[in-house]
Amino acid sequence: MPGLVVFGRRWAIGSDDFVLPGAFELFVRLLWWIGILALYAVHKGRFNCPGGGLLHSYLLVLLVLLAAIICALSALVYVSMQGTISNPGPRKSLPKLLYTRLLLYFPEFIWAVVGAVWVSDSSVQCEKTVINVIMGTVIASWVIIIFTIIGVVIVFDPLGGKKTFYLTNSVSRNLESSQSGQLLYNVKNTATRVWEKRIRLLCCCIVQDDDHRVAFTSIAELFRTYFSDTDLVPSDIAAGLTLLHQEQDKMESCPKEPEEVLCHSPSSLVADDLDVELENAAHYMLFAAAAYGWPYYIYTNPFTALCKLNGDCCRNRTTDSDITGSDRHNFHFGSILRITGLQYRDFIHISFHNKIYEIPFFVALDHKKEAIVVAVRGTLSFEDILTDLSADCEDLTLEDVLENGFVHKGITQAANYIYQKLINDGILNQAFTIAPEYKLVIVGHSLGGGTASILAIMLRNSFPTLRCYAFSPPGGLLSKSLADYTKRFIVSVIVGKDLVARLSMPNMEDLKRRIVRIVANCNRPKYQILLHGCWYEVFGGDPDNFPTELDGRNQDALTQPLLAEESLMVHRSPSYNTLEDEPHLSSPPQYPRLYLPGKIIHVVEESSSRRYAGAR
Repeated sequence: MPGLVVFGRRWAIGSDDFVLPGAFELFVRLLWWIGILALYAVHKGRFNCPGGGLLHSYLLVLLVLLAAIICALSALVYVSMQGTISNPGPRKSLPKLLYTRLLLYFPEFIWAVVGAVWVSDSSVQCEKTVINVIMGTVIASWVIIIFTIIGVVIVFDPLGGKKTFYLTNSVSRNLESSQSGQLLYNVKNTATRVWEKRIRLLCCCIVQDDDHRVAFTSIAELFRTYFSDTDLVPSDIAAGLTLLHQEQDKMESCPKEPEEVLCHSPSSLVADDLDVELENAAHYMLFAAAAYGWPYYIYTNPFTALCKLNGDCCRNRTTDSDITGSDRHNFHFGSILRITGLQYRDFIHISFHNKIYEIPFFVALDHKKEAIVVAVRGTLSFEDILTDLSADCEDLTLEDVLENGFVHKGITQAANYIYQKLINDGILNQAFTIAPEYKLVIVGHSLGGGTASILAIMLRNSFPTLRCYAFSPPGGLLSKSLADYTKRFIVSVIVGKDLVARLSMPNMEDLKRRIVRIVANCNRPKYQILLHGCWYEVFGGDPDNFPTELDGRNQDALTQPLLAEESLMVHRSPSYNTLEDEPHLSSPPQYPRLYLPGKIIHVVEESSSRRYAGAR
C-alpha cells in the first residue's frame, strides 16, 4: 500500500506492517507485566528495606505504564490487521494510535532511567532477587527503546517530505507548468543523490575513483527511475513476490491438455549438432568455472580443497605464465590448475586484476580440443556488481557487419578492457605464435558469459572461426539484430529457471507491474500473505488460492488497471501501458528490449514424468 504518512512525511512502512512486530512486542510486554505483577504480589508488604519505598512506587508505576502500553499495542495490532494492502480505509485511525504509542516511550524512558539509578544505588539493601528483576526490567526497557530507534532509522525515507508534497500536489491544476517542472526536477535530483549515497555506503570498503563515481551516478539514476513510479513499501514487494511464486507453482502444477504439448523430433543432423555442442559446453564449462579461482574450488571440494591448496602454495611456481594482479599464496592459480587439469606451461596470460569495468580473465592452451581459450570470470566482488548494474544501453557499431546495435553498457566496457589487453598487449599474438593451428574459444559464466559474448563480437572479424560458450549470460545483453548475428558463433547455455539469464530492464519492469497488480488486487491482509508465504517457502505444501479482484474478469478487462492498482502507481512507467493510455502506447520505452546472445541451449532437470532439452 502507499507508505504511511506521519509527522507530515512519508515513511518506508505501511499501516499494515505493525501486525507481526506489534504482536511480538505485545507478547513480550504481557510476559513482562505478568512477571512484575507476580513479583509485586509476592513481596507486597515487604518493602521496608532501605530503598524499598522507591521500589514500591517504581513497581506500581511500571505496572500502570506496562498496562497502558499493552492497551496501545493491542489497539495498534488490531487496527493494522484490518483491510487489505490496497484498501487502507479501515486503518485510517492507525496514525493516532501510533502517536499514542510513541508518546508512551517518554515515560518509559524516564522510568528506565529511574530504575537504573535505583539499581546502581549502593545504599539499597533489598532482596537480591528483587534487585535482579529490576535490573532485568531496566535492561529490557533499554533494549526495546534502542531497537525502536533502529527501526525508525530503517524505515526513514529521506525523500518522505518531498515525495509527500509531490504526491499531494501533482494533480493540482493551479501550479504553473514551469513551477511543477522545477518541482519534479528537484525531486528527481534529490532522489538520485539519495540513491547515490546509499550505493557509496554499501561500497565503502572499496577504493573509489572517477570510474566509480560515474558508475554510482549512473546506477543511482537507474534505481531512481525504476522505483519512482510506484508507491510500494518493502513488505509490499515481499508479499508480491511470494504471491507470484505461488501463482507460478499453481500454473506449473496444472495438467496440460494433450493438444497443448508440442513434441518435436529433430532431424539426425540437428540432434548430432546438439550433442556436439553439449559435449563442448560441458568441456568448456570447466574453464568458465575455473576463472572464479579458489572460491569455486573450495565450494566444490569443501573438505579437501584447503589441504590441497596449502600444498600447492608451498611449491615454487614457474615464471612461464604472464600473471598480473594479486594472488597471495598461489590459491587462485592453484585452483585454476586443479579445475582445468592443465599444466603451468599451458597458460599464456592470467589476470587477477579487478576494478569496475575491469574483470579477471586468463588465456590458456587447451590441447584436448586444440583451442586457445579465453576464460572470463563472473561476478565475485563489489566492483563486478557495479559493472552488472551499469545497465544503460549504448551503441556498438561494427564495421562491415552491423550498425546501431544496442548492448549493455557496463559489460561492454568490461569486454573492451579485455579486448585492449588481448590485442594491444599482444597476448593473442603470443598464443597463436605457440599454437598457430589452434582455434580461438571464448568462455564465461554470468557476468563473464556476457563479457565473453561481446568480446567475441569484437574479435569476430579478426578471427572468423572463433566460438563462444556463454553460460547463463545476463538476459539484457544484446539488441535483436546483434543477437541474431551472434547465432553463427555463440552458444548460450541456460539451466532450468536460472535468474541471471532472465534479467533485463524490461523484465524487471514487467516484474514490477505484476507485483503491483497481484498485490493491489489480493483480498487478504498482508500479514496473512507473509505468514503463509514464509511457511510455504520453508516447509512447502500447496500454494494458497488467495481470492483476488481479478477472479472472473475476462482477458480484455485484465489489460486495464483496477482502481486499487492505480492507487499504487505515482505515474506511469514508460513500459507500463494500458489500453486507455494512448500517448504511452506510441512512445518508445526508456530501456529497449535486449536479448540473450547466440543459439540458446536450455537444459531442464530430468524428472520421472518428462525430460527436456531444447535448443534454438
